[in-house]
Amino acid sequence: MLKKILPPSNRSVTSVSKETGVAVVTINNWLAKLKEGKMSLDEDDENPSSMRNSREKLDLLIEYQTVSEENQGEWLRQHGLHSEHLPLFRQELNELMTEKVDEKDKRIKELEKQLKETQKELNRKTDALAELAAIYTLKKKLASNHGIMDEEE
Repeated sequence: MLKKILPPSNRSVTSVSKETGVAVVTINNWLAKLKEGKMSLDEDDENPSSMRNSREKLDLLIEYQTVSEENQGEWLRQHGLHSEHLPLFRQELNELMTEKVDEKDKRIKELEKQLKETQKELNRKTDALAELAAIYTLKKKLASNHGIMDEEE
């Protein structure tokens, strides 16, 4: 958020405050801490999702469910979160799981199609082999019958 106020963006504190819903006083306090060296721009990450992997988000959601209602605010502060981050985490995890399921379903359909094509090819080759065996048998019979006729004459 502070990156929007500092160069090269150089936006006003008021406009950023209106956009984000964070009080002007809070933003000014952050700027003062930044100038004093008590805060870095790295700590100003607006998207806590980028700092955590899916497993950490899931663990945080599960842990949050076990925290009593009166201790939830303290728990959020300890973990550097805001209450609006948790629904975002839940939504991200749901989307991720849906994507994984869709990918698996697509892969299963591809494999089923491949299996069906392979089965068709196998059946075609089996039929061709059976036909060749029948032709070979008939030729052998014909040759043996023909050989018998030759001996009789």
